[in-house]
Amino acid sequence: MAGLAGVPAPRGPSTVALAPPAAVAHASDRGARIVAVAIALAWHTAIGLPAVLAARAEFAAPVVVLGGWALVAVAGAVAGVRLLRGTPLPPWPLAGLLLAVDAAVFAAVGEQQLFTAANWVWGTLGWFFVLALWGRRVGGLVALLATHALIAQAAVLWHGHDPADLARYVMYVYGTFTLPVAVFVGSTAIVGLARERAAVAAAAHTMAAERAAAERGLQDRRERLTLVSAAAGRVLGELAAGRADPGDPEVQRLCVLAAARLRRLIAESDDVPDPLLHELRAAADLAERNGLPIDLVTVGNPPPLPVEIRRRLADPLTAILADARGWARLTVVSGPDEVVVSLVTPDREGPEATGPPPGTYDDGPVQHLYERDGDIRWAQTRWLR
Repeated sequence: MAGLAGVPAPRGPSTVALAPPAAVAHASDRGARIVAVAIALAWHTAIGLPAVLAARAEFAAPVVVLGGWALVAVAGAVAGVRLLRGTPLPPWPLAGLLLAVDAAVFAAVGEQQLFTAANWVWGTLGWFFVLALWGRRVGGLVALLATHALIAQAAVLWHGHDPADLARYVMYVYGTFTLPVAVFVGSTAIVGLARERAAVAAAAHTMAAERAAAERGLQDRRERLTLVSAAAGRVLGELAAGRADPGDPEVQRLCVLAAARLRRLIAESDDVPDPLLHELRAAADLAERNGLPIDLVTVGNPPPLPVEIRRRLADPLTAILADARGWARLTVVSGPDEVVVSLVTPDREGPEATGPPPGTYDDGPVQHLYERDGDIRWAQTRWLR
């Protein structure tokens, strides 16, 4: 509900996806609307109609009373259906129609039926005011009910009055005011409370999810750091023990690979606009420092990617880059739904050649493609949403 609760009037069941607090408030408001429509139509039909039919011969103008009942029934049904569908009728024209019927019926029922159930506007019209002003501030409903009370007072004074009539009038006005206003304000309070509690619950769930994600990320980084450190430790241990030759190309390749992985792992935690490009630049910088001329070409801006996707895009090319000789060209082409990372290096034949054989491989959501023709070696990782 709008007004007191601040919930905008719904625009239909399938217009937009709502945030959890707004969705809960919308569901609560819909339940209240169903109750209000059911009360108005049931009271008008089950209580008002039998009394009108039973006393129709005693009315001063039966056609006006019956015609007013039928007009309000049709208007109320249309208003109720549209309210439940989220497209209520314009409130003030509908309220004006109801007040016109109110005055006509009070003039047409006659003095004998003024305070009986046959004068159906006493008990029914307030609920149709609620339907007309649903989603508005309660002040509008109070104004309509006050106008209704003034119309009734004019009718009582017109027909002549005694203390008993005035007492009945006060009781009828009290009943006319209290029940519709109580339902109107109560539904507003319930919707506001539902929104507030849903917002608190959503915030708590969000905090719990963020905490769990942070803990998983930290644990994952610790595990990867342990693996990378173990690989680097083995190489350093071999060198320290004299079992590895620093001039051996394979030992050099393992050192470069371990350094590249450590550098990329450190780059993962940097707060930068494009984490993937930042991690690839870290690997390219390390290769350049080891004497490998490398070109890094970027086209487009990568979308936000989870750490796991970035690793699957970068790790295979980092390993090939550590083995590259002569030169390298690293290309990153990005779009909203796709990221392609390509690496081209000179190919090496014979026992020095390393890396996966040519072909296409799937690594979860990332596809790997490797080709070599004796002159160049081409590797590509591709993520597609």
